[in-house]
Order: sequence, then structure tokens, then C-alpha cells
Amino acid sequence: MDICNFIIYTKPDKVRLLNLEVKMEITISIDKMTTEEKIQTMETIWDDLCKKAESIPSPSWHKEVLQEREDRVNKGKEKFLNWNSAKKYIQDKVS
Repeated sequence: MDICNFIIYTKPDKVRLLNLEVKMEITISIDKMTTEEKIQTMETIWDDLCKKAESIPSPSWHKEVLQEREDRVNKGKEKFLNWNSAKKYIQDKVS
């Protein structure tokens, strides 16, 4: 199913699709969707959110977490890793 021309509404266990081209509405139970359909749905939602990123407020706790992390770096308690080192660290942790 190509969902590029759909508006998506979600409920806890269902996805409702409204086709913009043929004005057709489809409700799909999430557990009946294929993995590919779920990923396409998430990508469509993410793309839509990215278009409106500036209008989406950051949660209040986010600034606090970022400030705590910056303070830890400034105090030498944390450090940045380049991407290759970070990937290796993650791979070592999960394998």
C-alpha cells in the first residue's frame, strides 16, 4: 500500500488513513499491518512533523536535561565521541 497521499490519524491500536486523491477512508488495526506498512506510516508522520518542527514546543524537561549534560561536559565528567567511536562503543555494548 502506498500511503504517500494519505492523511493519517492514529488511535492506540488502529491507524485511520484518509486518501486525498480518491477521498477514501481506511481503518487498519495495527496488528494487521505489515512491518513495511508500519514503517511507511511512521515515516509519513515523521516527515509531517519535520515540516512543522519550529511550531512544536520542546517539553520543559528537555532544556534541563540538555543543561545537565552540558554542565557534565564542562566539568570533565563526560566527553564527546566522534561518530565512529560512538558506533563502536554501542556495537561493543550490544554484542
